Amino acid sequence: MELASWLHSRGGIGHGSDAARSGITRDRIEQAIATRQVRRVRRAWLALVDAPDNPLIAAAAAGGRLTCSSAAKHLGLWTFDDSRLHISVPRHAGRTDPHAVRHWSSGPVLPHRLELIEPIENVLAHAAACLPHEQALVIWESALRKGLARIEVLRRLRFRSSRAREMLEASSLLSDSGIETIPVARLARIGVAVRQQVEVHGHRVDGLIGERLVYEIDGYEFHRDAAQRRRDIAHDRQLTLAGYTVLRFDYAQILFHWESVEREIRLAMAQGLHLATAAAEASAAFGR
Repeated sequence: MELASWLHSRGGIGHGSDAARSGITRDRIEQAIATRQVRRVRRAWLALVDAPDNPLIAAAAAGGRLTCSSAAKHLGLWTFDDSRLHISVPRHAGRTDPHAVRHWSSGPVLPHRLELIEPIENVLAHAAACLPHEQALVIWESALRKGLARIEVLRRLRFRSSRAREMLEASSLLSDSGIETIPVARLARIGVAVRQQVEVHGHRVDGLIGERLVYEIDGYEFHRDAAQRRRDIAHDRQLTLAGYTVLRFDYAQILFHWESVEREIRLAMAQGLHLATAAAEASAAFGR
């Protein structure tokens, strides 16, 4: 196999020792460098000359590995926008990109020199230590949903950081996406407990507060399925007729207008709409 083709199959970057294991000789490597098809990024890391800049090449140039939100994004996990490059580097590493966030601490799994992304367990540990609680929690729960990490394995690991241990206790598989993780974390912060994925009248709801206050979240792509939208609204009506209060929010409201969302939930609770007694009293008043 030609070195350029081999690198292309690996996203534009690869380690020289892996190239040698694939049958690419040192002479062919040096020839590819001399003819400017390939460049040496750092020590034994090789990249296509025309490969677009990407986080893996930046990590190799820094002598480290992608971690935290940069690794999460590369792995396709649900993350908040973060344009910074997060890299795990050894303590003796020199200065690299001044805008990069460097993670010095080691995670529970020993990485090796041939990888440019930290093991997922280390990524989670670094996210817990580096990011705000809800941003880290979104990454943790996304990793669990995708099967990249398993909760029973994480519980057996020795996380040095108390924040990682707290994240482990807070994480669950009940959120279908990051947009469902956020309200649970934000409401817990103000002392409001949420039960997720509770079955009510044959349909699982995104969140149930108390006995009677339901909230539902329309994800980013809800508008692409009109039939599903109609089913959701019909279920809202069924719950309302059964004495529940249903608050429905969309993706943008959760991410960008949380103050309004929280205010409406708190106002509903102030009226006792989360209590079964409130529904019973309303029914009795209607019957008089």
